[in-house]
Amino acid sequence: MGIARSDAQEERNRAVTIPPLSDEQRQQARSAATEARRRRADVKKALSSGSSTLADVLELAETDDVVAHAKVVDVLKSLPRVGAVRAERVMNRLDIAPNRRLRGLGKHQSAALIAEFSGKATGSGPSSRDR
Repeated sequence: MGIARSDAQEERNRAVTIPPLSDEQRQQARSAATEARRRRADVKKALSSGSSTLADVLELAETDDVVAHAKVVDVLKSLPRVGAVRAERVMNRLDIAPNRRLRGLGKHQSAALIAEFSGKATGSGPSSRDR
């Protein structure tokens, strides 16, 4: 039994080894990562400006791998009038793990998030409350 355990440990250790990259490959990976971060930032900026809705972003995440890798908490904090505390409370209430990414959301979690934030953005926005 001890032998099987050490074999399994060796197998795990071998699977973690990353092949060395050439300078050109490293630069390509760096550029791709930078472009992905910019793309996610653009999506969050569109959310905060109101030009996109949470439903739009969740729909986009189904087909766009870069957007799908955005963390749910970061996307929620990009919404107007949603900060870290509110995002955390909503995620806790909806049973969404703090490290969950958009791709990892179930259909019920996505629907619950849309329901949570769509009413705030349409009929009862800041303009109607401030009057």
